[in-house]
Amino acid sequence: MNRTRIVVVAASVLAVLTVIAAVVPAGTVLVADDTDTDQRYLTVPVSEGSTVALEYTHSVERSRVYEAYAVRGETLEMTRAEFESYGWGFPSAANVTIENGTFVYSPDRTATVLTVSPGRIAGHTLHVDDRSYDLVSVTDAQSVDLHVVHRTLLATMIESIYE
Repeated sequence: MNRTRIVVVAASVLAVLTVIAAVVPAGTVLVADDTDTDQRYLTVPVSEGSTVALEYTHSVERSRVYEAYAVRGETLEMTRAEFESYGWGFPSAANVTIENGTFVYSPDRTATVLTVSPGRIAGHTLHVDDRSYDLVSVTDAQSVDLHVVHRTLLATMIESIYE
């Protein structure tokens, strides 16, 4: 086999492998990207039905707020909201129940992107299934867009090079 033929065969194999990697699904992730610069702060594996939650201290009421979402395809469906006191920004007309002294309701809200402005006083924590992330530390208190992304094998490989 001459050298030219070896190079052509190798290039062809590489091209086929690249095409395969570009279309083979490698999983679904929740990402946190800087709202202004698109800098990626977090990439966390998720699956259909995974729980994504935000927990923080309300800036006016100084009480705990917990918002839970379920991953549904590329959408985040709000499944539960908890708060400890009524006040500015809380739903006055919602069907609220009380569980262990906490107000709880199930809002009808979905989003493909959640924009969060982590605050040092609010202490925003992102929970993804059984993992927790201090959004203030991870983002240096910069606003982020949280969204679900289905990645290919090629995208996963490229991202791992730059991590």
